[in-house]
Amino acid sequence: MAKKAAKDLVIVESPAKAKTIGKYLGKDYEVKACMGHLRDLPKSVIGVDVDNDFEPNYRPIKGKEDIINDLKTSAKAANVVYLATDPDREGEAISWHLKHLLDLSDAKARRVTFNEITSKVVGESIRAPRDIDQNLVDAQQARRILDRIVGYQLSPLLWKKIRRGLSAGRVQSVAMRLVADREKEILSFVPQEYWTLDALLKTDSGAQFKTHYYGKNGKKYEPASADEVEAIRAQLLTLPFAVKSVKRADKQRSPSPPFTTSTLQQEASRKLNMTPRRTMAIAQQLYEGVDISGEGTVGLITYMRTDSLRISDEAQRAARTLIDSRYGEAYRPAAFRSYKTKAGAQDAHEAIRPSDVALTPEQVKADLTGEQYRLYRLIWSRFLASQMSNAVYDSVNVEVVAGEHSFRASASQLKFAGYTAVYEESRDEEKEEKEASLPPLSEGEVVELEKLLSEQHFTAPPSRYTDATLIRTMEENGIGRPSTYAPTVSTILDREYVMKEGKYLRITPLGDVVTTLMCQRFEDIVDVKFTARMEQNLDEVEAGEKQWKSLLREFYGPFAANLQQVEKDMEGVYLKVPDEVSEEKCDLCGKNMVVKSGRFGRFLACPGYPECKFTKPLVVEMPGRCPKCGNRILKKTSRNGYTYYGCEKFPACDFMTWDVPVKDDCPACGQTMFKKSGRGFKKPFCVNEACTNFLPEDKRGYPKKKEAEGTSEEKAEKKTAKKTAAKKTTTKKTTAKKTKTGDKK
Repeated sequence: MAKKAAKDLVIVESPAKAKTIGKYLGKDYEVKACMGHLRDLPKSVIGVDVDNDFEPNYRPIKGKEDIINDLKTSAKAANVVYLATDPDREGEAISWHLKHLLDLSDAKARRVTFNEITSKVVGESIRAPRDIDQNLVDAQQARRILDRIVGYQLSPLLWKKIRRGLSAGRVQSVAMRLVADREKEILSFVPQEYWTLDALLKTDSGAQFKTHYYGKNGKKYEPASADEVEAIRAQLLTLPFAVKSVKRADKQRSPSPPFTTSTLQQEASRKLNMTPRRTMAIAQQLYEGVDISGEGTVGLITYMRTDSLRISDEAQRAARTLIDSRYGEAYRPAAFRSYKTKAGAQDAHEAIRPSDVALTPEQVKADLTGEQYRLYRLIWSRFLASQMSNAVYDSVNVEVVAGEHSFRASASQLKFAGYTAVYEESRDEEKEEKEASLPPLSEGEVVELEKLLSEQHFTAPPSRYTDATLIRTMEENGIGRPSTYAPTVSTILDREYVMKEGKYLRITPLGDVVTTLMCQRFEDIVDVKFTARMEQNLDEVEAGEKQWKSLLREFYGPFAANLQQVEKDMEGVYLKVPDEVSEEKCDLCGKNMVVKSGRFGRFLACPGYPECKFTKPLVVEMPGRCPKCGNRILKKTSRNGYTYYGCEKFPACDFMTWDVPVKDDCPACGQTMFKKSGRGFKKPFCVNEACTNFLPEDKRGYPKKKEAEGTSEEKAEKKTAKKTAAKKTTTKKTTAKKTKTGDKK
């Protein structure tokens, strides 16, 4: 009997990826998943011999013995082993570890990477394998060992001086400092008073329009007090108003570039309310492959860890073809759109885009989960828009003068949609109100003053970071790389150094104490510029311009000396984390309760412990007032983990709802309005049944419960039949048990 020809082995990281690639390669290849790292530094000890030139002690990961043995068996039988882990430093390191674990020769171990998992790219990559890039591996080793040294040598200091279980990290500590520094800026901010002055004007035809005070004698001037506004107002009431200039122009807006890792995480946070960690998890699924009806398993997007804005010519041509067929030639620019990647980017992969732009979100919606669909639609729309024509706006700017004072107004109207037919980028800040349209005006035209409207304002402090703005700041300052943004944000939240209030990040008392210690004692570790320089050094290792162990030597000498000095200086010093005092009163003794952390998260506890042991769940105060008694509305969590909203005076007041209270009051009755729970914008509604604006529950947008078909008698009969069947089943089971027991006897 003829012996079966040995198959070539392809090793990827996940079963989903293995399934997709196996379909493309066919029966001549065996595709298996290694499930990520199989060899790493041990968890229990530092695992790096700093006295022996930073020699790492890599060991097989516990619990993965079966996977390792299975891969060894398959690798031994294969002619060639293609190491097809992710196309980045981490993936290169996993392939390098696999080569050593499976004891593969240089000739047998071949490295392949896929920027996108499509039949064409997979086939091309397998036909053009390469050696493992040792520079990429060394850059990853250097990062891993740097982080291990900082984490394993700094964390014990935090345990001794603050509390056990804390951790420090080379990148996470800098991210914490950014959040802490922003909090200090907010606390130290001194508001400055300023005033705005608007003039409501009327033309001869009776058309009204509003203009904003600009200044005196052509120079911008902003009144800073009520007296200054009154002085201007007194002059204006005696002066005629006339149109000085009317300027019309077509203004063009260009589309945003396609996504990088950072911008995808930012936009998914703003538009989809996804955390960076969740965004990357869903993007990984789209990259590795999803079962699509009529297509089989398809990788829907290109590799999602990238800092490049580069797009292949083939992808651009496909986008232009789709734009022509779907929107028309006017929506396609004359030349390809290219975007400049920022300085210092690795530029290893293309920007994030659909693998096949012709596969529209609508076509694949039925085969995707809700999150997969929304993220794919976001990526698809952003990419297609990036290859479309500019949007054109008809813009009008008007200047009206009264003596030495001038007022200005502007309006714009969309003239040609261009890329906005597909996509518009959202912003971190709330959008300003759109300017009202202006009536037809001509230069020299005299207009009548209807009313002067003045309003006092105060400058606002900088906003706290959100997931999106923190990631953007990290990227702008060169802190971390595409693969580290999401884990960094997740870590500081999981460790409770930072907490979320709505969408905003706030430093906790624990985070503040840890950050203060780090800033005072380890300036380099939390210095933004130092961390950015370290990232540049790692890039130099990747490029082969620097030896990885020389980088470790340069870092470790000063770090170890500083750590030794700090331990000496802080002998006998212990830092107390101040309690986070809430406004909630203890039900037993009346003291202000404090926030504590336990196995199941944060909760409120009486500070009088152990004399008073009263605790209760941590609740969040919502805007608005209870419609029954007028007290505060609190956000609560049910035993099943569902969020609901109820009166603070429960059980005296039994108000409870799944709808979310909003800050706006009903214009008709003045009671708090609510909106449907869930993601996305929902129009607020009034729940006051006596109000003319009342919206019944069945019209609030919730899915209707399907009623069983048939009359009430038929329903009753079905219910009785079910009970009878259940009783029979129970009787059968009991009889069977008795029979078995009898047999045993």
